[in-house]
Amino acid sequence: MYGAEARSISELTSGIALLPSVEDMNTMRRTAAAALLALVLPLPLVAAGAAQAAPAAKAAAAPRSTELPKPTGPHAVGRQILHLTDQQRTDPWVPAAGARQLMVSMYYPARPGTGGPAPYMTDEAERDMIQLKAPGYPADPLPLVRTWSHTDARPEPGKYPLVLLSPGFTMPRTELTGLAEDLASRGYVVALVDHTYENSGTTFPDGRTLACAICDAPPPGGPAVIEQGRAKDMSFVLDQLTGPGRRAWGYAHLIDPKQIGMAGHSIGGAAAVSTMAADQRVRAGVNLDGTMFDPVPATGLGGRPFMLVGHPAQGGEDPSWTDGWAHLDGWKRWVTFAGSNHSSFTDVPQLAEVLGVPNPPGTTLTPARSAQVTRIYVGAFFDEHLKGRPEPVLDGPSAAEPEVSFHQ
Repeated sequence: MYGAEARSISELTSGIALLPSVEDMNTMRRTAAAALLALVLPLPLVAAGAAQAAPAAKAAAAPRSTELPKPTGPHAVGRQILHLTDQQRTDPWVPAAGARQLMVSMYYPARPGTGGPAPYMTDEAERDMIQLKAPGYPADPLPLVRTWSHTDARPEPGKYPLVLLSPGFTMPRTELTGLAEDLASRGYVVALVDHTYENSGTTFPDGRTLACAICDAPPPGGPAVIEQGRAKDMSFVLDQLTGPGRRAWGYAHLIDPKQIGMAGHSIGGAAAVSTMAADQRVRAGVNLDGTMFDPVPATGLGGRPFMLVGHPAQGGEDPSWTDGWAHLDGWKRWVTFAGSNHSSFTDVPQLAEVLGVPNPPGTTLTPARSAQVTRIYVGAFFDEHLKGRPEPVLDGPSAAEPEVSFHQ
C-alpha cells in the first residue's frame, strides 16, 4: 500500500508484490522506472498499443509551462543551493568517488522583492532523469515549471524551526519543491536534500550531474540500508547547519536548533524514522507514503511525535505501518487521503496534468487538491509540534477536508 516506489507499481500494473530481496528490488526497480515516468512523461511505457496513443497525442498539445501552487504562508520565499562534503565518510554507494557529497536546497522566509527567479531544476538534471526513466526520449519533454522562490533573496530576520526534506528513491529532490516553498512561507527554514547516487540528476557546482548508481543494483540489505544511509546524510546536514564552529550556510543564524523536524516521500519518508532513531535533535517526523524497511524501534522514538500520511490501501495495509504504529510511543496520527496515489504528495501529479498524462486508475484527487491537503496536514503537524500552536485539524475528521480519514 504505502510505499517505496516499487509499491506504487501495483496501481499501474498487476502481479507485482513488494519483496525486500535484492533480486526482487532489481526487477521492481526496472518496472518502477517505467511506471513512475508514466506519471510525468507522455510515453507508452506501461503497456504498448493504441490505448496509450491517445494520452501521448493529448500531451503533445498540452501547455508547455505550469506554475506551482502559491505558498499559503505570509512570507516570501528565498532559496540558496549548498554543496556539502562529509570528509569523515566515504560515499557508501561509489567508494571511488571519495568523501560523501550532497547537494541541498535551502528555503527560508525572505524579504519581498529581493532575489531573482529560482529555476525548478537544472537542464542536466532533467536530462539525467529522462535517460534513467525513458532512454531515447527527446531531451526536453518537461514543461517549464515556475516556482515561487527567489535565488539569494535577503532573509527576513528572526529564528525559525528547521525542517529536513528527503525525496523518494530515484526521484530528484525537486519533486518536493512545492512543499518546501509552502513551509518556508509559513515561517520555516527547509533543507531539501538530494541523496547522491540514489536520486536521478544531482548537479554539482562544477557542472557534473551524477546519475543514480544504485537504481538498477540495490545494495546488500536492500531498502533498510538506504534508509539508514539517509539518516547519516541528514545528521551530517544538521551538523553543517547547526553544529559548533563555522557553519556551511551563510544564513544559518536563522535556524532555531532546538526545533527541528523531518519529512519525506516514499523511502525519504521512511528515512524520517531512521533519522529520528539515530539523532535526538530531530523532534518530530512525517512519513509521506513510505514503507519502513528500517522499522520503528521496539522501544519507540523517545515519545517524539510522528505522523503517517498515505494513500488508500490496495490489498491490505502495509505491515511496516501496522507494526510501526504499535511502536510509536508519542503523539501520533495516521491519515489517509481518499483518491490519492503514491505520488500525490509531491509535484509529480501537476507535471503529469500539464503534459496531459491521465491519472493512475482509482485516482480522483486532483493535483491542486492533493497539494493543498498535503500542505494543510504537514504544515499543521509542524506548527503544533515545532511552534507549539494547537491545530484542531489534527484532532480528527473535518467537514472541510472530506478526503482525509484517520486510522483508528
